[in-house]
Amino acid sequence: MKPNKQLSPLIAAPHQKKIKVLTIGDHPLLPSGVGTQSRYMIESLLRSGKFQIYSFAGAMKHPNHDPFTTVEWQQNWILQPVDGYGNPLMVRQMMSEWKPDIVWFMTDPRFYEWLWDMESDIRNMAPLVYYHVWDNYPYPKYNKRFYESNDMVVTISKVTSDIVQTVAPDVKERYIPHSLPPNLFHKITDEAVNLEEMKKQIFTGMGLEKIPTTLFFWNNRNARRKQSGSLIKWYAEFLEQDDVDRSDVTLLMHTDPDDQHGQPLAFLAEEFGLRNGEFVISPNKLETPQMALLYNIADCTINIADAEGFGLSSLESLSCGTPVISTLTGGLQEQITDGENFFGVGIKPASRAVIGSQQVPYIYEDRVSGEDVKAAMTKIYHMTPAEREQLGTDGRKHVLKNYNFDDFSANWVNTMLEVHETFGSHETRKNYNNRWEMKKL
Repeated sequence: MKPNKQLSPLIAAPHQKKIKVLTIGDHPLLPSGVGTQSRYMIESLLRSGKFQIYSFAGAMKHPNHDPFTTVEWQQNWILQPVDGYGNPLMVRQMMSEWKPDIVWFMTDPRFYEWLWDMESDIRNMAPLVYYHVWDNYPYPKYNKRFYESNDMVVTISKVTSDIVQTVAPDVKERYIPHSLPPNLFHKITDEAVNLEEMKKQIFTGMGLEKIPTTLFFWNNRNARRKQSGSLIKWYAEFLEQDDVDRSDVTLLMHTDPDDQHGQPLAFLAEEFGLRNGEFVISPNKLETPQMALLYNIADCTINIADAEGFGLSSLESLSCGTPVISTLTGGLQEQITDGENFFGVGIKPASRAVIGSQQVPYIYEDRVSGEDVKAAMTKIYHMTPAEREQLGTDGRKHVLKNYNFDDFSANWVNTMLEVHETFGSHETRKNYNNRWEMKKL
């Protein structure tokens, strides 16, 4: 998406009878999970022709902070680069000058305490819609005050939906899981594309001579909760099994091997005895078609995170018809199974620790065991190509049924129209009462 000319701050588009939405979150034009899902939601609203968007585009360092538009959407979508996720002064200025009809924001609640602290300033004029990300139980009763500070909480997973309904039953809640446009991640069936030849080219480009019969793929941030180091150690142990031909297996990890929040992956691979061809790192940022190709040539995608609100790499993999190995936690468990059938190998947590911090007093951390991970890899390894193909095919059908992008888009448009109709804004604001009052002493 190409940026358009820059704009002066807070210049709104020409007057149109459209619902104006202020969004706050990760920069919608960047490839983070929060960023891409924000963009898909925003573009769904824009395609309806009923909305105009102003986005506080945060969670990154910006070369400048000048507002800009895109060539496709012009002044129907204005993006304002911000530090963090913005601040109270910026929000108050927007409420006063641009006068949004709805304020929509997304990601972990710990980033938005400042926004909920000024709840009455915003909700007197416009409803708050929060797209909520939460990883696990126990029910976070400490989030109750946050949930109740919104007019609607939209949830990304069934776990999150249950949590909001239980902790804050009086708040309007709506379940809209993440989704992917079908033209981005899909199974390559074009006869003109020879996947085996593409696999050969990719591995030759990585300096490898032999194409593995079994390719495990891992696409995550190299961060502690993603268990990148554990995976390398357990994969090395998997290769040592008598029934595994280690010359015919590769683990491909697409990530930054030296991320400051993770471990030195190349060093770990060397320490644990992985040889050339058994382990490959893909460190460069890739365009979506290249990522889709990696999922297509892989035999299985692995995600053994100990906490995962959704897990987009699993959805991307299944969309491409490639089965997954994943922890049965958070949103991951909803993707790998429909309750009856599995589309890969689900791993039950071997331990469940209660961890926390000053902001998040308690939450479960679901850890899998090395033995279970090795057993899952062994199961995939010994499957025939036809058995893997069937798992992936069934997984893709599951995704198209339960994470359909047309449903995602329609649900967002209908939800935001419902919010506007139910709660109004500014002169038409309704169904909101301040939760404080002034009394003369």
